[in-house]
Amino acid sequence: MFGSVMFTIMNIGYLPIVIYVPALAFNQVTGVNIHVITPIVCIVCVFYTCVGGLKAVVWTDVVQTFSMFGALVLVAVKGTIDLGGSDVVFRRAWDTGRLERPNFDINPTTRHTIWSQLIGGFVYWLQTNAVSQNMIQRYLSLPSVAAGRRALWIFVFGVCLLMSLCSYCGLLIYATYQDCDPLTTKLARAKDQLLPLFVMDILRDLPGLPGLFVAGVFSAALSSLSTCLNSMSAVILEDFVKPYVSKPLSQRTINWIMRSVVVGVGALCAALVFVVEKMGTVLQLTMSLEAITNGPLLGTFTIGILIPWVESRSALTGGIVGVIFMSWLSLKAQYWVATGTIVFPHKPMSVDGCTYEFDHSLINASTTSVYTTDDIFPLFRVSYMWYTFLGASVTILVSLLCSVLIFGRNDPKTVSPDLMAGFVRRFVHGPDCELSKAHHRAPQADNTTNGKSLHESAL
Repeated sequence: MFGSVMFTIMNIGYLPIVIYVPALAFNQVTGVNIHVITPIVCIVCVFYTCVGGLKAVVWTDVVQTFSMFGALVLVAVKGTIDLGGSDVVFRRAWDTGRLERPNFDINPTTRHTIWSQLIGGFVYWLQTNAVSQNMIQRYLSLPSVAAGRRALWIFVFGVCLLMSLCSYCGLLIYATYQDCDPLTTKLARAKDQLLPLFVMDILRDLPGLPGLFVAGVFSAALSSLSTCLNSMSAVILEDFVKPYVSKPLSQRTINWIMRSVVVGVGALCAALVFVVEKMGTVLQLTMSLEAITNGPLLGTFTIGILIPWVESRSALTGGIVGVIFMSWLSLKAQYWVATGTIVFPHKPMSVDGCTYEFDHSLINASTTSVYTTDDIFPLFRVSYMWYTFLGASVTILVSLLCSVLIFGRNDPKTVSPDLMAGFVRRFVHGPDCELSKAHHRAPQADNTTNGKSLHESAL
């Protein structure tokens, strides 16, 4: 139940960011007001999620994945050709320090280091792939554990390819605007508008291709949005509705409850988009807000499968303390960023090569604060890459302390072997311990479909 509450809170806070991204791109490319675009994004996604359920979500994700990759490849290829080749892109980036050697600084307030990427990034992706309801629901739709492992490896390869394409497009944008920075001239009002602006510059004269790019951005956002909405409806049904009804729900009632959740959450998130657009860069904002619940959620699940002597009240206390701590840390840090007190230094940019008129007084314009970065408590200056790690660590530490000092230890031998990781199970119950028969049951037995109950398949 605790995990379900955190998942619900996280998704309500996260989904507006997912909606904001395609709305921003569509606004930049077409000029249509973002307040008009936002409801359209939600209506489309809510419709096919309500009608088709998980099956529609998975198949639309397949189409959207090809559209997303196609849009990025199109931008990368066309931009590289216009610039004169990939060697130009990398040479300009290297000569101006945009490509750097790994930073081995152990200071956690340094925004990006090799340690924050390896350790903090590992914990972030561990949570995403091992604990997130969005991924778990996809795993459960597969016929076997082996199929789940194959899907996970495909996902890892796809994410690495996607991140590489995004990184290259970022270098390409810099190489193109090296002598005329759109952010300085206010041609782009935010960093998130640089890619749509770049697309319009290189594809303006090719009919239909800007639309293909917008379709790719929409695909990426709708893929995440539909998955979250579908998972939210399943979680709310199973954990917040079924335990509190006296008799089994009919299939018709289940469908109406799940569809109502999708519509209600979709409408709420559409309204919150107009708050998100005031809160800065999307990527950092996403990882910072996600960590409020993702870190404690990962810590709670880690306790469950790796530390069976911690009993439920200790784990619950640790999770609650973790959420409170991460809410305080993340929201306070975002406040200092929004007020301009915490400023991340940028490498110098030039406007000497601009061929259009702009207000030169904007070049040295900057927001000032009565505080300086050094006045801020160091914990608020910790890199956002460490947030999920911090949330999980606080949750585990508090749970262990509560187990020792307050609630006492749990006897691990009373915990079902099915709920433990393999090496922990062998340590606690011995090497000859067997899993329950239900774990080994034939996939097609007991009126199941692809190893799932019919109800799970419907979800």
